[in-house]
Amino acid sequence: MAPRKPEFQAGLAEPPPDYLGHRERVRQRFETVGGEAFTDTELLEAVLHIVIPRRDTKSIAKAMMARFGSFSAAIAAPPERLGEIGGLGTITVGHLKVLQAAAQRFARDRVAKTDIALGSWTALLDYCRAQMAFEDKEQFRILFLDKKNKLIADEVQQRGTVDHTPVYPREVIKRALELSATALILLHNHPSGDPNPSTADIQMTRAIADIAKPLGIAVHDHLIIGRDGHVSMKAGKLF
Repeated sequence: MAPRKPEFQAGLAEPPPDYLGHRERVRQRFETVGGEAFTDTELLEAVLHIVIPRRDTKSIAKAMMARFGSFSAAIAAPPERLGEIGGLGTITVGHLKVLQAAAQRFARDRVAKTDIALGSWTALLDYCRAQMAFEDKEQFRILFLDKKNKLIADEVQQRGTVDHTPVYPREVIKRALELSATALILLHNHPSGDPNPSTADIQMTRAIADIAKPLGIAVHDHLIIGRDGHVSMKAGKLF
């Protein structure tokens, strides 16, 4: 006589949670088609499967997308704003910040191993976007390069408000000389999303370039990063 199947009744074996089957289907689909085929919401849900092991995460992913608008913006959101989403506790938010740091490190390592000025603008823009595009405050950072255009250092020089960062050209050049850099790429973000430079951005860039040139330090570009794009001041012949 064949053994009876367990009955899912009170006091007997409980059925597995519905989300377990869904997670397995998501995993199998990822293995088959890869992350590029996932929508932002689907990819965010897959990430949440890793950091939240024992609950349905679809509703959390949808709430994050409704609040932040994209996968990248959700992962890069400040911890205090992530904590406002139901289901995201302190530990989970910490795990998401680790994933963000890993993505930023991956992008930085791609930039560090290549000739920035000649052959890796796509990698550079990916790096800039990962680092800065979704910050809620302006920051001004500099990539210091050697004579082979390899990265010496990437440093945030100033952090400001939502629409202003104070920059002191002589301090920029002083730091370049300390690092023996022979070229610079200037970077800053516009939290408003609009990457078009202001008059102050242009004047500041020209001041840095004017001080740098007699010292043998080239300013390769000043890139302004917005959520939906970037502007190259060099390509626009603004300095």
